[in-house]
Amino acid sequence: MKNLIPMTLLMISALSITISPVRAEQQKWGSDVMRVSQTQLQAEHWLEKLQGSEQVLMTGVQISSHNRAMVEHNRFISDPLLTHEVLSDKQLNGKIHLISKVPTSARYYIDGRKLTPNDYATYQDNMQFTPTEQGHKVEYGLIVKRAAMRTFPTDDRVLNSGMDADLDRFQESALFPGDAVAILTRSQDSQWALVQGFNYLAWTRVENVALASKEQVQTFTKAADFIVVTGAKVFTQYVPEQAAVSEQQLDMSVRLPLVTQNEVPNALYGQNPYANYVVWLPTRTTQGQLSLQKALIGRSQDVHLGYLPFTKANVITQGFKFLGERYGWGHDFNGRDCTGFVGEIYRSFGILMPRNSGDQGGTAYGIDHHFTKTTALADKLAAIEQLEVGDLLYIPGHVMLYLGEENGQPFVIHDVKGLAYFDDKNRLYKGTLNGVSVTPLLPLRLSVKNSYVDRLYNIKRIR
Repeated sequence: MKNLIPMTLLMISALSITISPVRAEQQKWGSDVMRVSQTQLQAEHWLEKLQGSEQVLMTGVQISSHNRAMVEHNRFISDPLLTHEVLSDKQLNGKIHLISKVPTSARYYIDGRKLTPNDYATYQDNMQFTPTEQGHKVEYGLIVKRAAMRTFPTDDRVLNSGMDADLDRFQESALFPGDAVAILTRSQDSQWALVQGFNYLAWTRVENVALASKEQVQTFTKAADFIVVTGAKVFTQYVPEQAAVSEQQLDMSVRLPLVTQNEVPNALYGQNPYANYVVWLPTRTTQGQLSLQKALIGRSQDVHLGYLPFTKANVITQGFKFLGERYGWGHDFNGRDCTGFVGEIYRSFGILMPRNSGDQGGTAYGIDHHFTKTTALADKLAAIEQLEVGDLLYIPGHVMLYLGEENGQPFVIHDVKGLAYFDDKNRLYKGTLNGVSVTPLLPLRLSVKNSYVDRLYNIKRIR
């Protein structure tokens, strides 16, 4: 980036961006000072700016090494298959309370009623287990459908005092079909399981998980020939009277083994499969056991044989596939939030990352450029000037992905709920984006006092 610091030192307090509908022929949103054009909402615009965009940034071997190091050294990444096969009462109790903590702040149901100690006691009673000196045997399985991960074993939507119905504070994350999990315990009503995924521990409905042996799970997840979902969402083909494999949603980063050619019949579910990928899809029997079934994914669907090469061009292309998707706190609303957004992009290259922004930005992996509360604004702007496409910018509670610069101004793509900036009269405007958006970085504010840049605490480059 060129000429960033002189321009921004003069303009950072006055820059504004207005995002509003316009006629197609206007081809822009915003003011003459700062705007987001329709052209800037196209991946091709940013791809044209790249030099060396096809250079592979990490090979498959390097990515595998990265993932092993994350499992070994980053406490927010796990291999579920390495979970202890038996947990003591104390260990299991510790796992439960690692996720299922009663919050210190007030919480409210959708109808406005404040949660009471009795409400929490109901959830806690459902998490009780029978103590045993023999310990609690851990089970293993595969996720069979998009699975909400919850703080407590309940579907109750719970809000904070702001009563923003978009932010269910019991919603933690989500797992996707084919994800391996360790099942640590079940709820008293047998409807929920406490599961450890690759980057999160939380409660999910039992119906989302198919039990399998550790060996079965390992064979599935380590298959050499597989496809990766590279679209925001793709679907298996429609199959009459076969709901388990019919029109099943698969989110970006889902990895499914390919059925070997000698196991592919000439006709499958009444369709010749030659124009499809035939994959093994995990399904759940009525007894809760794993049943791998053949499923068809049209070759027109946005999938890739093996992981995508990790290049700057692919980072941009993957990010724009989510453009406009509604923000979903903790993967709510069949979407994702800021960390889910970057996590699924990078996982389509095979790269594992922690779930939450503080865990991503606050732990050491890749190349980190940390800032303290006393770091001068000029020093942060100098670091921003050296950004490369795909770099991740962290402020408390949020992460953004760097796209490139335009007229000396850095632009990011991020999954963001709120929008605040100083308007052309230097008044703080507060609005909403509530989705995956392209924005300039410098005008964005958290408050009158603090801009995003003021609160920037880390820039992470995945290498």
